[in-house]
Amino acid sequence: MSADSGLAPVIAPVIAPADAGCADAPVLRERGQRAVFCGLTGIVWLHRKMQDAFFLVVGSRTCAHLLQSAAGVMIFAEPRFATAIIEERDLAGMADCHDELDRIVAQLLARRPEIRTLFLVGSCPSEVIKLDLGKAAQRLDRTLGTDRGAGTGMGMGTRVLHYSGSGIETTFTEGEDACLAALVPHMPAASAGAAPALLIVGTLPDVVEDQFRRLFAELGIDSIGWLPARQLADLPAIGPHTRFLLAQPFLGETTRALQNRGARHLPALFPFGAEGTTGWLRAAADAFGLCPMQFNRVVAPGRERAKRAIAHSQDRLRGKRITFLPDSQLEVPLARFLATELGMVPVEVGTPYLHRELMACELPLLPTATRISEGQHLDRQLDRVRADRPDLTVCGLGLANPLEAEGLSTKWAIELVFSPIHGFDQAGDLADLFARPLRRRDVLRV
Repeated sequence: MSADSGLAPVIAPVIAPADAGCADAPVLRERGQRAVFCGLTGIVWLHRKMQDAFFLVVGSRTCAHLLQSAAGVMIFAEPRFATAIIEERDLAGMADCHDELDRIVAQLLARRPEIRTLFLVGSCPSEVIKLDLGKAAQRLDRTLGTDRGAGTGMGMGTRVLHYSGSGIETTFTEGEDACLAALVPHMPAASAGAAPALLIVGTLPDVVEDQFRRLFAELGIDSIGWLPARQLADLPAIGPHTRFLLAQPFLGETTRALQNRGARHLPALFPFGAEGTTGWLRAAADAFGLCPMQFNRVVAPGRERAKRAIAHSQDRLRGKRITFLPDSQLEVPLARFLATELGMVPVEVGTPYLHRELMACELPLLPTATRISEGQHLDRQLDRVRADRPDLTVCGLGLANPLEAEGLSTKWAIELVFSPIHGFDQAGDLADLFARPLRRRDVLRV
């Protein structure tokens, strides 16, 4: 290998249609050729969030090029991720992969001794050659841990964890799910008599996290933790008194890991748009028994601000038909936002995996006629897009230009992951991300 004060009006919850929307809708399940990034891509936002962590991908030069291209790494930048490249001699068995990995880790920690958590990230190549990174992480953790690393000069106190970002096993945002699930066993246990605490789960841009911190503080929820934490040394304690809200809809494995530790999931809309964010905050307020009038007073200004911001895009988007091809698992809550708050008509909402438990509040709000699909058979989905002729198709980078060439307006799905879109203050920007391609189409139309 080679690294406003006064009482606010009562805020009514979003009410599901009498027909329960798509709560019990049949799901078109497809298996076939996929067009989606692998789970390694999650490192691009994870390494920015966890400031004392480093991500070492054990993979090929293709893995390295993918991360460098996706992250836009400049020549002088020194990010907190790297690739231990599997060379021909590793593949031929001429070198012991575990010895080589130990050597790379030693070089890395000698150069970056401030690393406190090192993730060994599996890739397609490491999976294919059956390199057991789980055992490697356990071995290195024993060597580099606080109690056993003394005097080694190799990053004393460094915790070593492992997860898979392999495209064989994961798609796009599942890399974050696997990473956070790997952290859950290392979260300290809350004491038996601990007071109820709230845990927010899912990576959010710092500016969005700070906005939510202020809102929760105004609501009176003081005991709050975040996963991931900005410093992994500050992982919050969890236990039976922990209640957690998902900020991202793609965290199925992390949800199960937290429930196995005794934490309780709070079903809620996801915080997209004015109504989604209100519903998300209300789930926490209800769980902690907060006064409804206090909730209304705190939330109403942000909600009204978000509604005004969204209104700028309503005329352009109302009545427009939209199709989501499966990409990030954000598709269902985003389709709900567009349908309930902007008046768009979802034709098909495709998602890599449909977690009904996590989507229990979202699906009833989708129009009954919406086609729900899970998984991907690329050719069949493209045939349906051509037959449906939606006004806007949300898809991956590789599909956008061919569809544009056929006269179909597209939106890059990846931009919805890399842009701040959660919460009241980002609601107008989120709506504009969908209005912009239609605005561009109208300007270019001859």
